[in-house]
Amino acid sequence: MKVIVVGGGWAGCAAAIACKKAGAEVHIFEKTDLLLGLGNVGGIMRNNGRYTASEELKCLGAGDLIEITDRLSRHKNIEFPGHKHAWLYDVNKIEGAVYKYIKDLGINLHLVSRVTDIEIVDKKIKGIYLSDGSYFEGDIFVETTGSTGPMGNCLRYGNGCSMCILRCPSYGPRISISERAGVQDFQGERNGDQLGAFSGSCKLEKDTLSEEIVKELDEKGVVILKIPTEEVNYNKLSSKVCQQYALKEFAENIILLDTGHAKLMTTYYPLEKLRKIEGLENAKYVDPYAGSKGNSVRYLSVAPRTDDMKVCGVDNLFCAGEKSGLFVGHTEAICTGTLAGHNAVRLALGMPLLILPRSIAIGDLIAYANEKASTREGRMNRYTFAGAEYFKRMKELGLYTTNINKVETRIKKLNLDGVFNIKLI
Repeated sequence: MKVIVVGGGWAGCAAAIACKKAGAEVHIFEKTDLLLGLGNVGGIMRNNGRYTASEELKCLGAGDLIEITDRLSRHKNIEFPGHKHAWLYDVNKIEGAVYKYIKDLGINLHLVSRVTDIEIVDKKIKGIYLSDGSYFEGDIFVETTGSTGPMGNCLRYGNGCSMCILRCPSYGPRISISERAGVQDFQGERNGDQLGAFSGSCKLEKDTLSEEIVKELDEKGVVILKIPTEEVNYNKLSSKVCQQYALKEFAENIILLDTGHAKLMTTYYPLEKLRKIEGLENAKYVDPYAGSKGNSVRYLSVAPRTDDMKVCGVDNLFCAGEKSGLFVGHTEAICTGTLAGHNAVRLALGMPLLILPRSIAIGDLIAYANEKASTREGRMNRYTFAGAEYFKRMKELGLYTTNINKVETRIKKLNLDGVFNIKLI
């Protein structure tokens, strides 16, 4: 049995790991030279409800990637506006560690391998074509291509190509496997009938900041600097993909987090104005390079799917990560990717597909985001364990907890403990 995963971000890596643990031959095709995609500039884990979801993953037998981010965390249990017990992994070390783990598992990794088309017969995908003309057959396919790019989308719906970590001009545009298979994707929306949303943060080179700021970042993991009143812009909050950070504190302050770089919690900020703030006089962007003017635009290619992560209308295609819904975050990508990869093997074996129950946070998020995507109002929101609408729901339903024993008990009552560790083949 051969499972082909298209896209090597957090969702793709999680899907591949789940497939491999279930016993399949697995191939990841990633268009760039790095795994993890936006995970190379992200860094925030376990904040708010993501703590619960991380522990659920571990109890379900899918804690592999969580354990790597935990091990590489520069800071643990820090707080910043609207967020508690956040862990910040080192963005400069994470990709190498995940790459090694993927290779050590025996997963076949194809980097700088951009998929450009598919062969499909009677609603069943037979294989994929790469940009160099080569062709690879597979039995089951998992699409984790994300929803950012190609460059034209950032030009049309944003402020142009911001030269982000995805590097579309060099490695080529993302394509939609689901649309190539005849499925109509949908888009996330934002205010004013606009499509998509801006990525929610930038990165500053730590060495360009004042010694005082660097010292505080190294010691505490977070620095908050007041923005001059005349420069405060609340309108930018509505354009952010990361609605869990769309709080007034993020408009009134410069909030920096230590992820190896200094993570600047805003979509973009004019460098000239940034340098007027004490301690940032020599600040320089490292991602995106055009952080003065814009950021990448996301949620322009989401596939309709069922709660088992299978794409509607294609017999052997699953999806995960941002491709599978209006999700925000690494943890969310790992959750959806794990379920998609596991179910890919189940489908190939003729087994019933697993749907995680709504009595746990992961199952409820997957189902809830799917329900909301059917309405225009729902497509204007984003769904994450870390805040905004869904975290409020988590608390209301009693799903949010930092009590690890409580999480373990929930999973065991459902007889799902270690389910993703079971070898099916």
